[in-house]
Amino acid sequence: MSEPDDDPEPETNATDGSTEGNIVDAGSVDGLPDEPAPGDEETHRGAFGEFGSDSTAFIDRSFRERIVLVGVALPHVDDEDVAANLDELARLVDTAGADEVARFVQRRQSPDPATYVGKGKVTEIRDMAVATDSDTVVFDDELAPAQQRNLERILGRTAIDRTAVILDIFAQNASSQEGKAQVELAQLRYRLPRLRGRSGRMSQQVNAIGLRGGPGETQMEIDRRRLVRRIHKLEVELQTIGRHRDTQRKSRRRSGLRHVVIVGYTNSGKSTLLNRLTAAGVLVEDRLFATLDATTRRLHLPGGESVLLTDTVGFVRKLPHQLVESFKSTLDVAAEADLLIHVVDASAIAPEAQQAAVADVLVEIGAADRPQLLVINKADLAPDAAARLASDHPGSIVISATDGSGIDHLLTAVSDRLRGLRAPVTVLIPYARGDVIAALHRAGEVLSETTTEGGMRMRVSLEDAEAGRFAEYQVAEG
Repeated sequence: MSEPDDDPEPETNATDGSTEGNIVDAGSVDGLPDEPAPGDEETHRGAFGEFGSDSTAFIDRSFRERIVLVGVALPHVDDEDVAANLDELARLVDTAGADEVARFVQRRQSPDPATYVGKGKVTEIRDMAVATDSDTVVFDDELAPAQQRNLERILGRTAIDRTAVILDIFAQNASSQEGKAQVELAQLRYRLPRLRGRSGRMSQQVNAIGLRGGPGETQMEIDRRRLVRRIHKLEVELQTIGRHRDTQRKSRRRSGLRHVVIVGYTNSGKSTLLNRLTAAGVLVEDRLFATLDATTRRLHLPGGESVLLTDTVGFVRKLPHQLVESFKSTLDVAAEADLLIHVVDASAIAPEAQQAAVADVLVEIGAADRPQLLVINKADLAPDAAARLASDHPGSIVISATDGSGIDHLLTAVSDRLRGLRAPVTVLIPYARGDVIAALHRAGEVLSETTTEGGMRMRVSLEDAEAGRFAEYQVAEG
């Protein structure tokens, strides 16, 4: 249950008592203990964000960590949404390899600029973390670097946020060279402003060439320089991969095949649908972000037309901006698609909220203007919810990618939607040009054929690029 803030006024940042959004750094949080809880110094990690450590994971996967979850309920957010967000955060934590042992929600006008939640609540969280022997406290919104430092100093254990958990999961599941590079780049961009000195290694290194010159750079400056250099190297690597993707896209466009892209919330059944339609053999698991790499297969539609079908990475509420930026080359397929199949999980607790989250990401990647076909999946698990969603969204298709129900209807709908994107043309082909008639059958969909004195009159649905090939035969309709 959410509780009112015991100290609702935000920490001040200036001597005049102003309450601007500047972050209060460690050591400036009045009224809070400066030391971690007794006995925690040696038993819990507190080194999140240290560059050069043995592990890049934010959650230690050598054992099942015990996690306390924390959320803030702002005035425009109701309690049900806050609970749904924390339930999803608990699933993310479980996917990352840890267990929730407690959760806290505090209703506030705005997050505390120093510690995200109020001073009294921080103390309460610390006491619960000690009582449950928790290893890490995870906050549902992204923490500013100074907030995180303040919280770790007070709590005596690691404090991370939803973004760090999602980055951890992506790092676990990345398998291709591109996917691993994209995730590492997102992690490093996230770590850079949170870089801190390691204990005992902050002294400046003496200039080794003679005795002239000032003191050397600190270890943190060395780590920052190494990290920035690695970021630049990954950016160059991904730019090279991006150029290869551009070449592949140009090749696809030259082939004349339409491109259909599956988008949707994570674990909504996108990969299962791809497997059902194309026998792609993509990994399918009942967990968040099981697959990260885009997979493209050829799909044959009713009537004989072939299209390319691509499954993309799943979306999630509060998808980290670092991931959107790093996965831009992968997500660009959605922005260039001829048709988006938006898969919604009918069995989800809040499918409308998931649908809205996907719409937000599509706006961010520039794909909101692409034609969409809403597909309500998992009707076998939640038939009533699926029927309600279909009623609320006329034109949507209800399916079960698991048992195959509704798939034929889906294929017909995809074919109809793609056909509707092409303007039909009317041509008159001399009977002596049987080769042109055959080419029209190969290039598009022949809607009608009529024999006339002057030749074969045909109404054909053609791609814009193909229509130009037959421009000399086009005639007015009628």
